[in-house]
Amino acid sequence: MQKAEIGVIGLAVMGANLARNLARHNKTVVFNRTTEKTTEFINKFGSENLTGSKTLKEFTANLSTPRKIIMMVKSGDPVDQFIAKLLPHLSKNDILIDGGNSLYTDTIRRQQDLKKKGIHFIGMGISGGEEGALNGPSMMPGGDKNAYKKLEKILIPSAASDGLKGTCVSYIGNSGSGHFVKMVHNGIEYGVMQLIAEIYNVLKQLGKFTNQELSKAFADYNKTVNSFLLEITAKIFKEKLPDSEKHLIDFIKDTAGQKGTGKWTTIAALNYGVAIPTINAAVDARILSGDIEQRAKSNSHPRALNKSKLPNKKELQNIAKSALELSTLIAYHQGFKLIEQANKEHNWNLNLSEIARIWRGGCIIRSNYLDLFQNIYKPDTTKKANEMALSKFKGKAQKNWRQLVELASAHGIPLPAISASLNYYDSLCQARLPQSLIQAQRDFFGAHTYERTDKKGIFHTNWK
Repeated sequence: MQKAEIGVIGLAVMGANLARNLARHNKTVVFNRTTEKTTEFINKFGSENLTGSKTLKEFTANLSTPRKIIMMVKSGDPVDQFIAKLLPHLSKNDILIDGGNSLYTDTIRRQQDLKKKGIHFIGMGISGGEEGALNGPSMMPGGDKNAYKKLEKILIPSAASDGLKGTCVSYIGNSGSGHFVKMVHNGIEYGVMQLIAEIYNVLKQLGKFTNQELSKAFADYNKTVNSFLLEITAKIFKEKLPDSEKHLIDFIKDTAGQKGTGKWTTIAALNYGVAIPTINAAVDARILSGDIEQRAKSNSHPRALNKSKLPNKKELQNIAKSALELSTLIAYHQGFKLIEQANKEHNWNLNLSEIARIWRGGCIIRSNYLDLFQNIYKPDTTKKANEMALSKFKGKAQKNWRQLVELASAHGIPLPAISASLNYYDSLCQARLPQSLIQAQRDFFGAHTYERTDKKGIFHTNWK
């Protein structure tokens, strides 16, 4: 019997759909720690190209060598536990791929440990949700390049189209770079989702948009952007409760969950010394949404509002569009700056233009905004690409951005991520920032010294 080219461990939604996707192009074998789940899966989807195994011994025996195995298990300890169970059944030069949302530092550790045992380890970020896993995700593999070359012909046919006659999978770099890039992808995702939620709040609270009008507004926003998140947002406002004319969105509790990748992005940015205030604000907003008790207490607190005159619905929609577009570009920019810095520190030799390309399809943050970043980060990037980016922040669009922040503040509507984006932009545009005073304060109370603008050297003052 011909052996399978690829194996998948873990048959939760993502693992099951990815296995079905891979089996369209390659002979695939699957394993789940619960045998009943494997049996149920094979009874439903099994074919000549898709078979199951009841034990890890049987699973590994059914794979051609060097074995290529994708683990789709929960991040953290479960990954280490499965590696330990698998090791007795693996041989030198086998390739083990972690396709979950693992912390990149864990991936670095695992690669180093397995290399000593002669096993190649790939940390591969996968984005696209359950639909992407089935029909074509964006995949971000990082690890040994020679090992990736043996995987390439298996992964390429299963990845999403990039719209440029290519697919959304590419070798990212060595060590934990694949999972790092996926983590930052998720950080940007947090940011963009929060930005969209803030625009929704403004249109609903200030503009009194109905759900039908909200759906149309976000569909209009998406006409030129082609953003997955805007696309699903427009659809969400149409969804109604079963056997009712009431809209589901009005009954969903306003506390947002998180699985950790946004927080990891924030921690990484602090470690690498990169400012990502839009993404940080999005993480904070999710945390704050869960503090229902404090929100209930504070709801009756007096707020001195300066309620200025509101624009009509059409004007408000246009103003909000500018704020959303510019803030979204800032969120992407912050993510790429974080990848740039980590790349320098780890010598991963990442191609940021290629990363932007493989995010064009399949993944959650896919949109036409990525065209701009793909061009900006090309090795032969032209001045025109950078000028095109800067041109978006000129004139009416920027005025609208500022106007929305003013309106929301005057009416007591929180815009944490949009405000953070604007403040970030303004800080970058300042020739001189007030941190000169902070350096003076530090030197005053702690003799931390400072530099001067008029002469070279390190200085300290005996302050009076």
